[in-house]
Amino acid sequence: MWLIVFLVWVLLWVGGSYWYLFGKKSPFSLESVRPPAPREFDQRKRDKVIKQGFNVDKVPRDLDVIVIGSGIGGLTAGATLAKAGKKVLVLEQHDQAGGCCHTYIEKGFEFDVGLHYIGQVHENSLLRIAFDQISEGQLEFQELNQHFDTIQIGLGDEKREYTIFSGKTEMKAHLIKQFPDDAEAVETFFKIMKICAKKTHYLATLKLIPRWISLLLLKSGLGDLLTPVFKLSGTCATEFANTLTSNKDLQVIFAYLFYGVPPKDSSILINALLVHHYKRGAYYIKGGASEIPFHIIRTIQKYGGNCLVRAPVTQILVNDENTAYGVKVRKGQEEFEIRAPVVVSNCGIFTTFQKLLPRHISNQKEMQERLNMMKHGRGSFLVFSGFDGTQEELGLESTNYWLFKNNDMDKSMEDFFALNKEEAPDNIPMMFITMPSAKDPESKIRHPGKSCMTILTMVKYEWFEEWKDTAVRKRGDEYYNYKMRFANNLFEWACKLFPKIKDKLVFQDVATPLTNCHYLGAQRGAMYSSEHNLDRFHAEAVARNRCNTPVKNLFISGQDVFSCGIAGALHGGLLCASTVLDHIVYIDLLFLKKKLKKRKARELAQLENKKLQ
Repeated sequence: MWLIVFLVWVLLWVGGSYWYLFGKKSPFSLESVRPPAPREFDQRKRDKVIKQGFNVDKVPRDLDVIVIGSGIGGLTAGATLAKAGKKVLVLEQHDQAGGCCHTYIEKGFEFDVGLHYIGQVHENSLLRIAFDQISEGQLEFQELNQHFDTIQIGLGDEKREYTIFSGKTEMKAHLIKQFPDDAEAVETFFKIMKICAKKTHYLATLKLIPRWISLLLLKSGLGDLLTPVFKLSGTCATEFANTLTSNKDLQVIFAYLFYGVPPKDSSILINALLVHHYKRGAYYIKGGASEIPFHIIRTIQKYGGNCLVRAPVTQILVNDENTAYGVKVRKGQEEFEIRAPVVVSNCGIFTTFQKLLPRHISNQKEMQERLNMMKHGRGSFLVFSGFDGTQEELGLESTNYWLFKNNDMDKSMEDFFALNKEEAPDNIPMMFITMPSAKDPESKIRHPGKSCMTILTMVKYEWFEEWKDTAVRKRGDEYYNYKMRFANNLFEWACKLFPKIKDKLVFQDVATPLTNCHYLGAQRGAMYSSEHNLDRFHAEAVARNRCNTPVKNLFISGQDVFSCGIAGALHGGLLCASTVLDHIVYIDLLFLKKKLKKRKARELAQLENKKLQ
């Protein structure tokens, strides 16, 4: 009798697993991808898509899903669900869609806010296939120079410069050429990098299979027998780098793509993945970063949905059964209820749980346990500068610059964040410089004779907190003078690299954590959302931090689900869509990848046959 029961249970489990993995129709298809249409340069037509203001009459009827926030995570989830047959409404509090993918135009200059470059979008890569599916083939990528990053460490006569090249073999070979005495350390780092890149899907799987199975695999040790990636995810970056080399400059190279967390508090897996991200090339979006929301929103609209801006969500509606059933949206002095059986939040776990849910819900034990797993991320500080002159005249280039005043990232970041408000502006330890006008070949068409530069560093929200209740662009002289102390120091540092820009500066704008709070809805101005610290990436924490929440039919998307950046947020959207659909869409993408590789092989074979004829 027990044997029969066991066999029935096994058959049900196998059947259910097969249905979960393969039994549902894929939202993706090769047929949905079409050749890119001519670029739309008419800003008024673009604004009809990315700046469509909220009005109740524009809300589609019989909604299936409401997405809060139009960053890449929300748009990815929305477009995937739309292609799966769901009617989706995306609501954005800002006056244009895109989150960190939006651009803004001021005085004839166009600035990217969060997308500075992207990797892993080479032909038939998984990320490229995902972009092609959610935009239906309309996004085009411009590959940057093979020398895509320059790293400078030290100041004056003590300054050392290193260059990072893309290429399957060239990246490692070029690094060894610069660090010949540490060739073994570089070899080992690249081996770990390869393991992390090839096995990261195991971490994603922890979020998709039942939580009890994930925790059983990890607590029993079976997970570690399966793959080393679970241990690597919880390994301290500094400790690991110390086992490889005592060369502090090389240790900076292993962790130079900073996101507000010192290496001693970072996961080696995340740092390795960030370097690996550009191994097959660094790219920029042709037409600028706003092409991303422009085309993904049109995909959502094609399937009956919409994206509306100036639509601040004030509350997620939850019934007595602890089930989400819609949202409240404010317009002027009025609030409107919009209902849907599924709500996806892409505005960060802190905003979702602490601001949008009723207090009696957010105070629940399970909600607090989820919040306690995360910490607030560091605020971002950006300087947007516009110049009269072409990139050739000003000596600008598509290569990015990462500048560090010394080679002890742990100490310099710890010392900097320990400074008081008055000391901080004059002691900035690192910064990033990007020149979007030099990356996009179409920038010369849209903004002839003009060039722009964006400078980024990380700061403490607390240094700006005293002005949090003041109105944007009306925060007073004291605030302006304080933020300009940071901006002037950063710009002077940049002028040492590009001396011709100083006399050609005609426009400058500065974004502090308060700016990011206002325009991006970023909690405490953290553009990378919750802190990407080591605790968050221990395998058990990864398994517990998933898209579904203690509130039924409320799901989390974006950077708080998996990792930071455009690619990390996009994967957060795919994981969220998989959870909502109860179907792993990654399997669909992998099938498409297999088909595309076969098609490419046939094309190459046909080309070879023609040559032989």
